[in-house]
Formats: sequence, structure tokens, C-alpha cells
Amino acid sequence: MGTDGTRRCPRVGATGQGDAEQPQADDEESTAVLRTVGKVIKMCRERKGLTQAELGTAIRYSEEQVSSVERGRRAPKPQFLEAADEVLGAGGLIAGLQRDVEEARYPKKVRDLKKLEGEAVEICAYDNSVVNGLLQTEEYLRAVFRSRRPAFPEEEVERLVAGRLARQKIVDVSRMIPAFSFVHDEATLRRRVGGRMVLRRQLERLLEIGRMRNVEIQVLPLDREDNASLGGPFTLLRLREGNTVVHNEVQRTSRLISDRQEIQILELRYGIIRAQALPPQESLTFIEKVLGET
Repeated sequence: MGTDGTRRCPRVGATGQGDAEQPQADDEESTAVLRTVGKVIKMCRERKGLTQAELGTAIRYSEEQVSSVERGRRAPKPQFLEAADEVLGAGGLIAGLQRDVEEARYPKKVRDLKKLEGEAVEICAYDNSVVNGLLQTEEYLRAVFRSRRPAFPEEEVERLVAGRLARQKIVDVSRMIPAFSFVHDEATLRRRVGGRMVLRRQLERLLEIGRMRNVEIQVLPLDREDNASLGGPFTLLRLREGNTVVHNEVQRTSRLISDRQEIQILELRYGIIRAQALPPQESLTFIEKVLGET
């Protein structure tokens, strides 16, 4: 708990090299999952009477990689799990662990946020720099992560991309919960993240999602004299049990705010921002205009 009454999420850590990735050192949940996966693979290998070197040869991985996976030090890729399942005759037991391993590979803050979003009945977000992460196309979000300085290693970019794409599954046309409200500063629509064509496809994506019945997208034009949140972006998550939490991410800090007074201020601020922005239908027309100019 921070001195300002907030609960802070850990920053994203570094990843390992090679085909598999090392879990974050302070991520006990991820480590426990990978250790369990490693034990299952080891048990199946020993039952088959193979050494680590023999299994590695059979699935085209090194003995060191097999050893690291069995000790829970590296997260195996789907190809590793599928090949091991076939060679060891596990009948889908090992291959079936892919989803658990994939989620363990996401940064902890992504898993925490994804869980909260899954418990939300309403998600409200204001963004003033880039398009909201739940609405980003894959090429746009890759450009966002690759623009970071100092630069992320490519393995970390892939891990972050996978985590964000997993979160985006909650924006589903077939379901009405949660309801979404997004307010974007006009600058997010005009900043050419990834280049002109990447931005064009991103604007097209906003128009597509903005027509969904459970999604409202509003634009706060740059010519507005007032902006109630010049302090930066934030997200309100209203949960099933009636509580509200706020996710705030700036620079190298990602935090969840649970202090009731802080939340009341940000709820008030979001209401004002929505009133300052264009209505949803006018906002879609505005986005179409920007798309035509891009």
C-alpha cells in the first residue's frame, strides 16, 4: 500500500533468452504454475524412461532447455508442449497446459488487470496520448511497445503484446457486460503511432468498435478550452459487488487505487470529461473526418 492510499502493481520485469522465457523473480503465482508444469513433464518423461537429453533430441530442443522447463525456470512455448506430449504419449495432458503457461508468461500486472476487467460490469477510460489498450490493433500496440525508450528486448515486446491481446477478448460483440465508455483526446486520433497506414487501420477499428451496442467512444476535441483531466489517463472499473477501483499508469508506475476519496474525485472528473467531449454519434463522425484526413 502506498502512502497515498493506493495498492501498487509491480513493474514489468525482464525476460529470459531463447525459446522459453524466465518468470519474473517476484512473481510467485507465475513461478508456481511453471513449476507444476515442469513436474508434469518430468513425471511423463521418467514414466517413458527417457533422459532429459533424449527428450530434447526427440523434440528438437537442447538438454539445458528441457532441464530449465522441468525446474520451472522457463516457460515452454506451445511447440515444446505439443512435441513433448506426442513423444511422451501424454494423451493431451501436457499439450493441455498451454493456456496455463501462456497466462503465466504475461506480466503480473497484466494478469491482475485482466482479472479485474473480467469482474467489471462497467469500464470507463480516459486517454490523452495513445488509443486505449483495449481498442488497439495488434500492429498499433506493437508500435506503442516498440516506441519505448530505453527499448524493450524483442522477447519482452512479444510478451506484452500477448498480454494485451488476451485482455482485449473482453470487448466482445456477443456480450453486453461489461459496458464500456471511452473518452479519447483528439491527439490520440492524430498521433501517427507506427505510421500513416497503421493509424488509418486503428481509426477504422475505433469506428467498428464504436458501433457496438455496449460501447460508447467519445472524442474530446483539442479546441475545447476546458479539459478536466490534464493530469493524464485513468480507468474506472466498476465491479459486480458494487466496488469501484481505478487503474492509473504513467511513465514507469502502474497502480490500482482503492482509496474511496481518491475514487470519488476521479469518478467526478470522468463525468466532467464526458460532458466536455462530443456525444458518441458526433464522435464517430469526428473519427471518420480524421480518417479522411489521414
